Amino acid sequence: MTHLHYSSLLDVAAQLRTRDLSAVELTEAMLNRVEHLQPSLHAYATKSPELALRQARAADAEIAAGRYRGPLHGIPVAVKDICATAGIATAAGMPIHANHRPADDATVVRRLADAGAVLLGKLQLTEGAFAKHHPQITVPRNPWNAGYYAGASSSGSGVATAAGMCFGALGSDTGGSIRFPASANGVTGLKPTWGRVSRYGVFPLAPSLDHVGPFARTAADAGAILGAIAGADPLDPTTLQAPVPDYLAKLDHGLRGLCIGIDASYNETGADAAIVAMLHDAADVLKDAGATLVDVSVPDPCAIVDEWATCAGVEASLVHEATFPSRRSEYGPAVSGSIAALIEHGRGVSATDLMRAHHARLAFTGALAALLTRVDLLLIPAQPLADFTLEQEERLFASPEALAAFLRFATPFDMSGSPTITLPSGFTARGMPVAFQFVAPHLGEAQLIRAGHAWQQATDWHRRYPPV
Repeated sequence: MTHLHYSSLLDVAAQLRTRDLSAVELTEAMLNRVEHLQPSLHAYATKSPELALRQARAADAEIAAGRYRGPLHGIPVAVKDICATAGIATAAGMPIHANHRPADDATVVRRLADAGAVLLGKLQLTEGAFAKHHPQITVPRNPWNAGYYAGASSSGSGVATAAGMCFGALGSDTGGSIRFPASANGVTGLKPTWGRVSRYGVFPLAPSLDHVGPFARTAADAGAILGAIAGADPLDPTTLQAPVPDYLAKLDHGLRGLCIGIDASYNETGADAAIVAMLHDAADVLKDAGATLVDVSVPDPCAIVDEWATCAGVEASLVHEATFPSRRSEYGPAVSGSIAALIEHGRGVSATDLMRAHHARLAFTGALAALLTRVDLLLIPAQPLADFTLEQEERLFASPEALAAFLRFATPFDMSGSPTITLPSGFTARGMPVAFQFVAPHLGEAQLIRAGHAWQQATDWHRRYPPV
């Protein structure tokens, strides 16, 4: 079982299917790993060992009886603690909800169970899934170096996946919250098209911007998880009706025939030198692997980043209207990056400003969709900063201008609802992971997974593990 925790989900699935490994044995090993690392990494908000072992025993019995459900059958996973779990606390990173035990599972949790997955527990996050952790929460620590940013808001999801504390995790992304933790922790993160995955039972930040998606060690693993959770849901009328394809069907098609757009001006403005160098190296690998690279011009992201705060703030104020401001004292301080500050901003937005943001969002989304008819994918940074320390994080949130610059590669693609995949793509001189993301047209997850897999066949960054 040595280092089994760092195996890919699909590799472990193959061993479970042939019964060379039992789900109970695997789950016990993972629960022990969580118990060992939780005191230092703080990735989990809640552990569910009894449920996990019950599900593992059921998986072993079904597999032995020839009732194999698919690649998640018997696989230990975890979910961000905004996903409702029947009878298990779902706090959304907020002490105000610490005792909330939902009566029903979120659709994504139920679909994981239907696929035979084993739920190890719930993963920690920032307050209300925004940017900063509540002061009463012990912040998840980056397993590569505890002095560095672990990402927000799905901090626990990124940390747990990177540290081998689960074989896959669910997170959410409203303004970068899958992409930032995936990049910071050196794992793969997939943000699906808005509406591709049900949000029923998922505590919202800003519903029209919220995307639920997987963290995993590889693009193929992320595709396996997405295949289990995607699809129309009558409990969430905003889900898309398009059929869910087999996301693993074209894994071996490689990059040949794919056209990748690169906007050097967009990519390099405000990005650290290490990020720019990484993008150039990545472009060379992609070209050598058969992709066609072309110069493009991404629609101006600057205005849309500013309008994102307007849209997110207004929606967050509606989400929290039952407890804010009536229970304001139970929220964290209203400093930049806190959910309280976002709500207060949203409560002050005029109807005129909201409509201005809405029209800007429509214009950006349309212009991006037109661009993505000419290329299959865009290559952009996952975040602009390398070697991003906790001290830098505090300074970032103190400066609205710096924060807007940090968000320029993330929030535009939440405003457009575009699918993205974040892929490990190197390390800085200080040993911290860096990453890029591919952006695809709506419902382009299959080509993201195909391209991500091809990248990971040509490189080994995703096979590097933190020293824990």
